Amino acid sequence: MGGTLQSESLPPASPGVATGLAGKLRTTLEMIKFEHSVFALPFALVGAMLAVRGWPSWREVFWLIVAMVAARSAAMTFNRIADRKFDTLNPRTRLRALPAGRLTLRFAAGFTGLSCGLLALAAWELSPLAFKLSPLAIAILLLYSYTKRFTLLSHLVLGICDGLAPVAAWIALRNSVSRSALLLGAAVAFWVAGFDLIYACQDVEFDRRVGIHSVPQRFGVATALYGSVACHLAMLALLVWVVGMENLGWLAAAGLALMAVLLAYEHWIVRPSDLSRLSAAFFNVNGYISLLFFFTWGADILRH
Repeated sequence: MGGTLQSESLPPASPGVATGLAGKLRTTLEMIKFEHSVFALPFALVGAMLAVRGWPSWREVFWLIVAMVAARSAAMTFNRIADRKFDTLNPRTRLRALPAGRLTLRFAAGFTGLSCGLLALAAWELSPLAFKLSPLAIAILLLYSYTKRFTLLSHLVLGICDGLAPVAAWIALRNSVSRSALLLGAAVAFWVAGFDLIYACQDVEFDRRVGIHSVPQRFGVATALYGSVACHLAMLALLVWVVGMENLGWLAAAGLALMAVLLAYEHWIVRPSDLSRLSAAFFNVNGYISLLFFFTWGADILRH
């Protein structure tokens, strides 16, 4: 597989080559879809609010946001670096910044290193245990990029990367971990794994051709979508468990019910015979779910 990938020639560079620091940063942020940091950040903030049973200090909120944004930026940029040869061969991704030549590998690697450094700095500012565990967190975030080369569990590994957010927030503010934080992290892991199963359905033929491991590639789109439903049911069950453990009220329960409705809609608009609305399911619906979770659960915690 490696020899085949290396023997392919790169497509001609895009005319929009990034120049200057500002241009390169803008291209990098576009490449990693920086605005999608919204997916995991609300879960981290709710994890922090559960840890202190209220709103953390603004200093803590600042460093939590720095840590979460830096973690996602490092993971996404490294993923683009690791997958650049696959992206060159895939018609859907060949115009991404690295394979199209709009961004240099050197700059992307430097941005990844800077993001890892910011994550470690934020962890150091938050708590001793968070700082001690930051190398492990970075290793997990970067390892994901290679799991699709050898295991079908890559969807779950991606979920675990995002599931670290509420657990890390709890550790950062309490310098310890709790069962509630772990359950919330597991819920996020199943949520992300579920919509990654949906996302992977668009590359089935390409994945089979180049040997990338995924559930849709191995078992077909229909099975992957059933697996996604199972992941999201597990997510909802875990969140119900957290509601009970933390004695949350009707706002959290109502938010959970609305999240279930949005998940049902997500699975209704994506079917094995029709993947045309996959992008809407992946990006729009999950963004709404994340924000809904933050506002309903956050409000419930603050009112107690």
